[in-house]
Amino acid sequence: MGMEKVSSGDRNKKKRLRQKKVSAVQKLYDTCRDVFADCGPGIVPSLEAIEHLKDVLNRITASDVGVWPNLPYFKVKETTRYPKITYLHLADCDKFSIGIFLLPPSGVLPLHNHPQMTVFSKLLFGTMHIEAYDWVDGGASISTPKVDASKGEVGSVSARLAKLKVNSAFTAPCNTSILYPTDGGNMHCFTAITSCAVLDVLGPPYCDPEGRHCQYYQTHPFTSFPVDDKKLPNDEKIENYTWLEEIDKPAGLSVVGAMYNGPKIIEK
Repeated sequence: MGMEKVSSGDRNKKKRLRQKKVSAVQKLYDTCRDVFADCGPGIVPSLEAIEHLKDVLNRITASDVGVWPNLPYFKVKETTRYPKITYLHLADCDKFSIGIFLLPPSGVLPLHNHPQMTVFSKLLFGTMHIEAYDWVDGGASISTPKVDASKGEVGSVSARLAKLKVNSAFTAPCNTSILYPTDGGNMHCFTAITSCAVLDVLGPPYCDPEGRHCQYYQTHPFTSFPVDDKKLPNDEKIENYTWLEEIDKPAGLSVVGAMYNGPKIIEK
């Protein structure tokens, strides 16, 4: 019996079918593995690699990862300052992590940092306000007395000068935002105006033993303390600068892990 001849059209069809078997999240994982392969704390991927990962993220939709605005995580039952936020873990290793934050309306991820990380954030759906800051290179630090009237105690405020980089509302669909170890808004705060889902890629991920722990901040207007405005670089506006004070994790903040039920990722 002779072999059946396969046309080039059939070969191309089979190739397309094989390509369709690779899910969007699998492609994201594979891309992250390549992009962060030679990176580490404080080491930023090449511009070409960043653009490639950004392009992959820009193409991902909520349905690609199995999340929708009608999921029960978005039904707010409490009226606390910090409605519960849900985190879906997709994948992680020592080089990067992938996850999705689900924020109900008025949900807040308070101002926090990303030490030595390159971070990609893709808003999958919803409207969210983002406020983000970078440290001022060689910027001033202050330590000034602070009185806690309720406790009758005298303490101090230690804060560092930062510059406002982002203070706007974003509505999906929108492009992926990127922040770098020292630029792009390394400290940021997310406030959900509607139900929101944010796909996050961190390279490398947080790691307490290696000193990459999540630190929270409280803002103080530049004029809060008796300092000379000549400390501002390039004679810029006072409104663009803020003092950031390190604080403990805000009381009531609850980020709870939940099972990711979207397409599975094969960690090679």
